[in-house]
Amino acid sequence: MSESGGVGLEASATILFVIDGIAREAMLFAAIGFLIGGIDDLLVDLAYGIARLRSWLCRDLPRSLTASPMPMALFIPAWDEAAVIAPMLRATLARYGDADYRIYVGTYPNDPATITAVAAVAATDPRVRLVVGPVPGPTTKADCLNALWRALLRDEAAGEPCAAVVLHDAEDLVHPLELAVFAAWLSDHDAVQLPVQPLADARSPLVAGHYLDEFAESHGKNLIVREALGAAIPFAGVGCAIRREMLGRIADSRGGQPFDAASLTEDYELGLTVAALGGRTRFVRARDASGALVAVRAYFPASLPAAVRQKARWLTGIALAGWDRVGWQRGGSIGEHWMRMRDRRATLAIPVLAIAYLGLLAWGASLVGHRLTGAPMPAIEGPMAQLLGCNALLLGWRVAMRVAFTGAAHGPVQAALAVPRVLVANYVALFAARRAIVIYWPTLRGAAARWDKTAHHFPESREDAA
Repeated sequence: MSESGGVGLEASATILFVIDGIAREAMLFAAIGFLIGGIDDLLVDLAYGIARLRSWLCRDLPRSLTASPMPMALFIPAWDEAAVIAPMLRATLARYGDADYRIYVGTYPNDPATITAVAAVAATDPRVRLVVGPVPGPTTKADCLNALWRALLRDEAAGEPCAAVVLHDAEDLVHPLELAVFAAWLSDHDAVQLPVQPLADARSPLVAGHYLDEFAESHGKNLIVREALGAAIPFAGVGCAIRREMLGRIADSRGGQPFDAASLTEDYELGLTVAALGGRTRFVRARDASGALVAVRAYFPASLPAAVRQKARWLTGIALAGWDRVGWQRGGSIGEHWMRMRDRRATLAIPVLAIAYLGLLAWGASLVGHRLTGAPMPAIEGPMAQLLGCNALLLGWRVAMRVAFTGAAHGPVQAALAVPRVLVANYVALFAARRAIVIYWPTLRGAAARWDKTAHHFPESREDAA
């Protein structure tokens, strides 16, 4: 063999040694991270099973859903929502019927299209109130909600009482019994949260579809576990109602504004604030006469860029800014700390996921290199093999849970699609984490938070809304 050939073999062996080392260490790090996360998820599943068993043994009688005796104010912040706000308002008016309510829609002076759309509906029904904020948009959703709060105070001063405030977004399709459910539970609770059920979007079965899977588990299991543990229930920002007295208490504690204008996830923080003030929140899964869940339905982002943008906002507000804004509730229960840890575990889970994909690439490169050189692949054995086997079982269980909850909420077709959508959810999460850091970093240096919203789509027919 020539000298140059020997040098080439040595170089190849060195490169393979480095690649094998990267693959081995990345796999070990990711496997340990996945094991911790898998055990955490498994404990939530166990807590859910106990909660369901306890609920079955101590079954409460369903509450009567009569016509709402409470005057309620519906708050809808609307920046750049001309495409959806008018049909949403008309659908809401039709579905709510003759209940006692008013709808306040917050707009911005530099968004004439949305103002015109809202004004057209307000001209046909006095229950719709157009509110134009004092500053150009976008600010934050919380800032827009504060403008609606001030409008409500003016109407109360003029003799129009309000017993509860309901939060919705401009793309939401409300359930006809929503206000009745709120009234039934607000009699002895300070706040109520209904489930959110994303609508299946034929245009985007994978990207928009992965929201079906996530909300099926989040609002079919995770919030039930939080409630069973006595932990604070964060609001979803839609389909939630807060008693007027409680919102007033929050406003008094914040200088007259109940919504924190510096927050990108004011809904999440508002739920924790209600609990911190001693308020009682109930997550209610009620059904109508047909058996359908009384829930908020809406289309979610159908493109990857839009999904990444939305998830980045959630990640920034809950996992990053939420860590230093709301903390860990000193003196809170173990369940409370556990749930807040889960809210923020994306800050650790995303790096683990990224390193896992790096490990896969490294193992692929290692396989190619060993095939080309004829060298044997490093064996996976001992504790590493056991660790990977355990993670494989946990992954199988995790996917089975997702399929089960998606199937229960949306049927067998969506349940089957939930399997490939696991990869889509991972992809969105990785890129959302990168964007979240870009969004969060300027706020650490004093930059004001901005409403980084996504374009919305409202159901165009009864079939879409089903």
